[in-house]
Amino acid sequence: MVKSSMDENECNDATLLHRSPAWVASDRVISGRGPSTNAGAPFLPFKTNAERRHHIPKQKHRVTNWAEYDAGLRARGSLTVWFTPEAVAAWRAEPRTGRGGQPSYSALAIATALTLRAVFRLALRQTEGLIASILQLLGLDLPVPDHSTLSRRAETLEVPRPRCGPEPVHLLVDSTGLKLCGPGEWLEEKHGTKRRRAWRVLHLATDADTGRIVASALTDRDADDGSQAGPLLDRIDGSVASFTGDGAYDRDDVYAEVAARHSEAAVVVPPRANAVPSEAVETAPTQRDRHLRCIAERGRMGWQRASGYSWRALVESDISRWKRVIGDGLRFQTNGRQTTEVAIAAEVLNRMLDLGRPEYVRIA
Repeated sequence: MVKSSMDENECNDATLLHRSPAWVASDRVISGRGPSTNAGAPFLPFKTNAERRHHIPKQKHRVTNWAEYDAGLRARGSLTVWFTPEAVAAWRAEPRTGRGGQPSYSALAIATALTLRAVFRLALRQTEGLIASILQLLGLDLPVPDHSTLSRRAETLEVPRPRCGPEPVHLLVDSTGLKLCGPGEWLEEKHGTKRRRAWRVLHLATDADTGRIVASALTDRDADDGSQAGPLLDRIDGSVASFTGDGAYDRDDVYAEVAARHSEAAVVVPPRANAVPSEAVETAPTQRDRHLRCIAERGRMGWQRASGYSWRALVESDISRWKRVIGDGLRFQTNGRQTTEVAIAAEVLNRMLDLGRPEYVRIA
């Protein structure tokens, strides 16, 4: 009799869905604690067969210039790197010759203050206090821009574009989302809020040879990746040797945008699984037709090795650096200020890369 009662309870337990009203009513969820599980059993169902799945071994590398790279990492926190003598010399604005009020601070001074804000993740008032303390320690009798001035000037501040080298650029493009406002992950988990979080899309273009961010664009979340191929190419100073992106750029207009600006540039984009050759594949094959032929002959992995598609991981590394160093959100609220914030953040990451870049060899 006892055994049948236990079997009945076990059957009833099996019918309770995770986070269902019956689950909560049965005291499975305790405030401040997660649901209890059996010892040794995986909490997530997709991890049940994880041990029997095929895993690609992770590559291991050894840094060969660790002393120089370690010194560059320390220099990233130095105030003398970000508060340069050039900014002090050109702190005051040039006299205005036309109509309008006379600005007190030059564009370089505002850019320096916003750069310190991005590096140390400060609010505008804390940035004002940091600038004041630096000028006091240096013994300089210079005015300090207040937080209102920094916010107002950021709307129209022109940040110089990153410069490319004399050689053609091998361009790597990708995008990511940046949060604007709304509840965070902890708040959603605790209170189950339904409020929609606002966010914008950041599009980056990286030089494969140097790892520097050479172009960036900020759009609404409704804009797709392929539509920003042209705007990113317009921000490149110099010629482009290749344009590499993921499957989101497998569109006719992307090939057309690249060909219109750089006719000799190669487009390295993986065709979709159901892609078919063009009608002129026998007489005048396109780059996409050649990609399809290579995939049919060598497979997807063979095409990646032959085309150099694997170098696209560098732009994903830049996105990871952006999230870890700058953050995963935007602090300003208007489009003009957010564009300035993104341009300054890209310049910050490029300058950090110039201070020290690791050189490594693969060991496994």
